[in-house]
Amino acid sequence: MTDQTPSRLRRPVYIVDGSRTPFLKVKGRPGPFTASDLAVQAGRALLARQPFEASTFDEVIVGCMMPGPDEANVARVIALRLGCGKTVPAWTVQRNCASGLQALDCAADDISNSRSELVLAGGVESMSHAPVLFNHDMVGWLADLNAAKTFGAKLGVFSKLRLKHLSPVIGLLRGLTDHTVGLSMGQTAEILAQRFNVTREDMDQYAMESHQRLAHAQDSGYLNEIATLYDTAGNHYSADDGLRRDTDMPRLAKLKPVFDRPFGKVTAGNSAQVTDGAAMLILASEAAVKKHHLKPLGRIIDSQWAGLDPAQMGLGPAHAMAPILQRQKLAVSDVDYWEINEAFATQVLACVRAWQDAAYCRTELAFNDAIGKIPRERLNVDGGGVSLGHPVGASGARVVLHLLNVLKRNNAKRGIASLCIGGGQGGAMLIETV
Repeated sequence: MTDQTPSRLRRPVYIVDGSRTPFLKVKGRPGPFTASDLAVQAGRALLARQPFEASTFDEVIVGCMMPGPDEANVARVIALRLGCGKTVPAWTVQRNCASGLQALDCAADDISNSRSELVLAGGVESMSHAPVLFNHDMVGWLADLNAAKTFGAKLGVFSKLRLKHLSPVIGLLRGLTDHTVGLSMGQTAEILAQRFNVTREDMDQYAMESHQRLAHAQDSGYLNEIATLYDTAGNHYSADDGLRRDTDMPRLAKLKPVFDRPFGKVTAGNSAQVTDGAAMLILASEAAVKKHHLKPLGRIIDSQWAGLDPAQMGLGPAHAMAPILQRQKLAVSDVDYWEINEAFATQVLACVRAWQDAAYCRTELAFNDAIGKIPRERLNVDGGGVSLGHPVGASGARVVLHLLNVLKRNNAKRGIASLCIGGGQGGAMLIETV
């Protein structure tokens, strides 16, 4: 192996800096921040320490699944609120759980192809503000009411109002269901548990370790990428609040299955938390780095997107990371640290086991033999979605940003960040420190 991995990009693309908000657990009511609020506060903290003005960016790209009703093309809303100016274009991307990673990938491609020199990119989701919608019956009733012109006609429409019209459509629940296969994301995790013999104890053990690792990271000051949030009531939020320091195996064992009652294994305790959060990064060309005297955290070497059976969507990372290793002629041991977004404990464990299964690697991934085992001590070393949450639009940007910080902290060189994607996809990015 050479010290410098050949990049698939035409020009070097550097990640200069990044900032994220604390990930705030959804607690029933809408949280204090909309999607643009979250991204703007993360962006302000990031831009405040840069030697250039916000208007210097060539474009702003943000991943988001569920922007609010006043946030059409939320990236443009964010760009304007950050002071990027009217002439800096901004656009929003959507690839379910990997929307933030897609934003980084799009920014890298634009820089690689000389369309941009300096890009603000990332992801955001305010899941507590996910829409609650009228059902079709109610929409039809409202249309009839609007069409009625006389008082008598309107009374006639009111006489047809029934309780079924008032049944809401919960956007969050519908969004976490794959309607092409008729399964919720949790049900796909149950399928993986059966296929790879992941036991309930395996899942709970992994979940407990995720919380323990996050607690250690918080106590050790490892999460310096977090920018404190301030709401309009004078409250501040400085840490991921989904952490459960008292989590242990007996407590986890008491939780009932959520997605396959009563016999399933996937519980709220070994699944990612529903959260609000944002992560924003600055990507730059070599010319921009020199022009503004920037000190990059690392550079993007390669990325990959993969598709697979939606019913087994959690295996997406195994499918996306494998071609990167093959293309770059890397072994598992050549990668110093790994971040696989923890949509479910089961899902991460299934990806790790899939790479150790020679038959799976041959038939599904086109390898001659098993790829190898990702060491647990090198994977999600500071916790993940199970302990800190998974705001779907933001997680792809968060895992890349945090992986860079892990590499820097440990004086390491190379890492891969990856996510599974609802609908049967996976995304991965290979990065190196500079």
